[in-house]
Parts: sequence; structure tokens; C-alpha cells
Amino acid sequence: MNKLIMSALIAAGFAAAVPLTMAQTANPAPGAAQGQHAQRGHHGKQAFRMPGERVEARLAYIKTALKITDAQQAQWDAFAGVMRKQAKEADARIKTRQEKMAANTERKPLTAIERLERRQARMATASARIGERLSVQKPLYAALSPEQQQVADKLFAAGRGGKHGGRGGPHGGHGRA
Repeated sequence: MNKLIMSALIAAGFAAAVPLTMAQTANPAPGAAQGQHAQRGHHGKQAFRMPGERVEARLAYIKTALKITDAQQAQWDAFAGVMRKQAKEADARIKTRQEKMAANTERKPLTAIERLERRQARMATASARIGERLSVQKPLYAALSPEQQQVADKLFAAGRGGKHGGRGGPHGGHGRA
């Protein structure tokens, strides 16, 4: 069941937030949000459980790493607004899924057709989120200097490099935003 949930999260479009996850782990600036993956609260639980809980820290990190100027602020604000909105939507999807799973004690297996239909719906939703993100990221990227664009290329890369593309292995990562 856990594997199904993780597959759903990955396919559901956390890809839109993946660069933010990678931005945090790629050469963090001194004093910036370092080691959030390692931050733990009481009893070893992760400090941030939902995308909305970490979006501000990630946006601050990216803004600092890119050295956003006053002239670039409008494009940054549009980008940050979309990231906040998508994190809030992700929180709502996760909460709804958790409530549904808690209330549903009888789980009947999906048919092959039902699985494909769910996958198609998730992919369509993910595509819409990527399109929304692209519509604000393009103008931001165009407003950046060549040096800033080099940093952005690393921060917003689809993978972090490495043997398996930086996503936790040959079959993808853990689906966190």
C-alpha cells in the first residue's frame, strides 16, 4: 500500500516541486536552510511533513542562491506565488487522501482499466501544474543574468546528477516536494 501511495504522489505532480527539493540539497549557502532532510522533531519524526510547511524555506534558499535583484522582483513574486499555491494544493490533496484512507476500511482492488484511468487523471493534473509553473518560470529565467541562469540551471534541473539521476536510485525518488 505504501508503494501505491508513493507512486501516486510521484505521478501526482510533485515533479513541479522537485527542483525546490534539489535546490535545498545542492551546495546550500552558509546559514541557509541546511540539512532539512536531517531535521527531526520529537521522537525522530521529520520536522516538515507537508509541502506547505517547507515551501517558504525553499523559496528563501532559491531567492538567496539566485541573488534576485529589485528589477527581477516582479518575476520572482509571480514564481513564488505559484510555488506557494501549488504547495497549498498539494497539502490539500495529501490531507484528502489521508482522510479517505482512514475512512475506507474495505479496499477493493482496482481493475486494470481503473488503474489506467487514475494514472491518466494524475498525469493530466501533473501536466497542468507543470504548465502553470513553466508560465512563471520562463519570464523569471529570461530576467536573470547569465551567471544567475547558470545557478538556476543547477537549482531547477530535473535531476541532481549522479549515477541514477539523483532521484534516490534507478527507479525514482521518494516523491517529496
